[in-house]
Amino acid sequence: MEQRISLVTLGISDLTRSSRFYEALGWTPAFANEHVVFFQMGGMVLALWSRDELAKDANLPAAGTPGAIALAYNVRSRAEVDATLVEAQEAGARILKAGTETPWGGYSGYFADPDGHPWEVAHNPAWTIAPDGSIRI
Repeated sequence: MEQRISLVTLGISDLTRSSRFYEALGWTPAFANEHVVFFQMGGMVLALWSRDELAKDANLPAAGTPGAIALAYNVRSRAEVDATLVEAQEAGARILKAGTETPWGGYSGYFADPDGHPWEVAHNPAWTIAPDGSIRI
């Protein structure tokens, strides 16, 4: 198995609400229908799909609340962390943690999307972000 992630699917409760939230962040769906929305994210894809359908498809019990995993969006500066948190809040996110210094020498904060999925917005001065948004450690 190659070391990569191809697709992250967020289990959501309201497809229209969640799609509008991510579109308010400036993202454009690559494909959407009444069941699923896909966003092309560089070399991977983010999907929005019914939480119940996702659990059923994976042969798992009914899905619980999100939070056992966090998604991350790395930016090029500390100021961009704060600006991104404001942008997310204006799009309808709930701020979980304001931008703050981290023990690892960076700066980060968290927001939750309309379904409660936590997103970290981080600046790590040791990582390089290429013009296409890809990261190199």
